[in-house]
Amino acid sequence: VPQLGPHLPPRLTQQPWHLLYSTGQDGFSLRTLYRSGARPDSLALLLIRDTEAQAFGAFSAIAIRTSSGFYGTGETFLFTFCPELKVFRWTGRNDFFVKGDVNLLMVGGGSGRFGLWLDGDLHHGGSQPCETFDNETLSHREEFCIQDLEMWGLA
Repeated sequence: VPQLGPHLPPRLTQQPWHLLYSTGQDGFSLRTLYRSGARPDSLALLLIRDTEAQAFGAFSAIAIRTSSGFYGTGETFLFTFCPELKVFRWTGRNDFFVKGDVNLLMVGGGSGRFGLWLDGDLHHGGSQPCETFDNETLSHREEFCIQDLEMWGLA
């Protein structure tokens, strides 16, 4: 989280963060993740570590929730620490920021590809280059197995 501080919107840089959801404490469930971040004023920082020990994730200035369409703002971004921190910001090409239902959470999209997706049991996910962020694949593989996932919000 401290390394991501300079990349967050300026209004958030001095705010204290707290853990809203953790697979280690709350189990592997997308439904539980949605419930944990359900406050309408909440934002979300998703941190993922896959089974190959690669760390990456996404930031949304709007709470992660179920939706029938994409939502979010241009403050949304993807990032990876593979092998060093790289941040992928909104390109302006589309507004496919975040979309989720009980079976799938997607961040970024375009042409049938998603910058980051997670399945309903939070065991599998994927990352592909997408138009929203012009990102690289966030993990070493386009599909990965999740070892740990955390969602952080502001205190």
